[in-house]
Amino acid sequence: MPKFGPRNRSCFRDSRTNEWMRGGGFLRVVGRLKPGMTLEQARAALPSLDQSYRIQYPDKIDSSSTMSLKTLPEDVTGNLRPAFATLLAAVAFVLLIACSNVANLLLVRFTGRRREIALRMALGASRGSVLQLFIFESLLVSILAGVVGAALAWQLVPLVPKMAANFLPFDPATPVNLSVPVLGFTIALSILTGVAMGIYPAWQSSRADLVDGLKEGGRGTSGSARQHRFRKILVGAQVALSVTLLVGAALLISSFVRLSRQNIGFRAESLWIGLVTLPQAQYPNPTTRQHFVEQTLAALRVVPSLQSATISGDIPLLDSAAGQTLYSRNEGDILPLDKRASAPLHDVAPDYFKTWGIPILAGRDIDQHDVADHQNVMLISQAGARRVFGNENPIGKTLLVSSASTPAEIIGLVSDVRSRRVAEPDDMEIYRPWAQENFPFAVVAVRSNLRVDAVTKLVQSALATVDPGLAIAIPQSMETIVAQALGQARLMMWLLGIFAGAALLLATVGIYGAVAYTVEQRTGEIGVRMALGAQTTDVLRLVVKQGMRPVIFGMAVGLAAALALGRLIASQLYQTSAHNPLLLAATMSILAIAALLACLLPARRAALVDPIQALRIE
Repeated sequence: MPKFGPRNRSCFRDSRTNEWMRGGGFLRVVGRLKPGMTLEQARAALPSLDQSYRIQYPDKIDSSSTMSLKTLPEDVTGNLRPAFATLLAAVAFVLLIACSNVANLLLVRFTGRRREIALRMALGASRGSVLQLFIFESLLVSILAGVVGAALAWQLVPLVPKMAANFLPFDPATPVNLSVPVLGFTIALSILTGVAMGIYPAWQSSRADLVDGLKEGGRGTSGSARQHRFRKILVGAQVALSVTLLVGAALLISSFVRLSRQNIGFRAESLWIGLVTLPQAQYPNPTTRQHFVEQTLAALRVVPSLQSATISGDIPLLDSAAGQTLYSRNEGDILPLDKRASAPLHDVAPDYFKTWGIPILAGRDIDQHDVADHQNVMLISQAGARRVFGNENPIGKTLLVSSASTPAEIIGLVSDVRSRRVAEPDDMEIYRPWAQENFPFAVVAVRSNLRVDAVTKLVQSALATVDPGLAIAIPQSMETIVAQALGQARLMMWLLGIFAGAALLLATVGIYGAVAYTVEQRTGEIGVRMALGAQTTDVLRLVVKQGMRPVIFGMAVGLAAALALGRLIASQLYQTSAHNPLLLAATMSILAIAALLACLLPARRAALVDPIQALRIE
């Protein structure tokens, strides 16, 4: 299903009063392609439509624009693609860390079976058969792990809508089933990675020297120098990948904290909203809609449990409920329509700023005298006043608004509000009286300490006294809308944090396993050192030093990778640099402490070795 954009041409059908709205761009245009029609063919037809519109309406703001066409999935997922790419990279990193752990464990396991391998080959087994045996063992483990993972996914995937509803405007009752192709791909990937991680350890073990293997006892060898080097590389790779993930998670957490503390300009707490659609038959013009608002507000104000109430034409932070208008100064050279700036437009009734908690910084509020047959008036935001008038006092000045160039006097200056996105301030916000300009969509806002469902019943009862045929749509708290506006950032923070935590855990386990195995294989050497006078601190220093070498190397590589890949998530950060030195230092410190603890545990065990017992075992 294609969607037209960025210009959404629209015209409200009441030609008596609203023809001037053409070009306002407040509707979304969605169409379905005819059978046999391709997207390229539809795009080829757009230039002629652009030209026709430009000739018919040369004075409209969008007459110089061009239409584009994209599919509905592209439109829906457009702003989510960077997040998807980041999550996919995080999943890949965790998978690689897990593969490194598996490869290290298999190498250790196969090295410990050198005597068995030597015996098999001495009895006539070929290197190929030994290699096949070990690869088959790796394959069997991979298949079992893939089956267990598939079973868990089968149970957990249906829970995704409920979890997503906590972060995004998503219906928790939406049925979601596990995709069989995706399931097959993941199982195949599990098997492939298992086999791939088993090939090198199996190949190294099958090349074991027969004489040395048969001479070995149960302890005392830890493999060749090449195997030592490979295990260190695996540990360093785990650390490097973990650093990259931890840095990304730290950046997103810092970004979300800053974003959630951003002043959005209004008080969302205890604020209830609901949408009422006014039928064209009963409310054909602004006058009838103004009469509806007056009656509804009068009915709401007599409800004792409601602190204040108002009505407006839009809902902040909801793109689908936002409106835009053109504006220009009426002094000097007046700009043509296609050169004028646009700004969010809010048609508001009295008590709007009181109910929403938006401070009026100068001038006055809208009152009952600001009606259709009086002077057109407006309030603007503080940022808009600075942009248009600089250091001049905007009160009493006039702006031309809308495509009709309606002159409106500025009667007040209000605090800045982030009405479209929490992360993006607007240069200008325009507030017009509902009585002078309105549309058949009324957003009722009520401030009350009652629950959402209780307020909904009270507002619906008051509305029934005005027009029993009207109903309230999408009743909810404004806190919910603000939370949903931050939902994507919060969800990314949680998911990447979980992946980073998993990476840190896997890397710590990998470091511990590698160091512990080395200590176990070198128990005899450690006993000799202590018998010759080495102190406990000397043994601790030796083990920790050797265990931390690949960690330090991995941290350096990971830091360079994090700096290089920072641009991948830069677009998802808010007031946070991808190269923040404090966050980088904190992340490195966390990983260094975890790695040090992973080295200290086996190092302490090595330091407590009884030299006589160690030499006896050796």
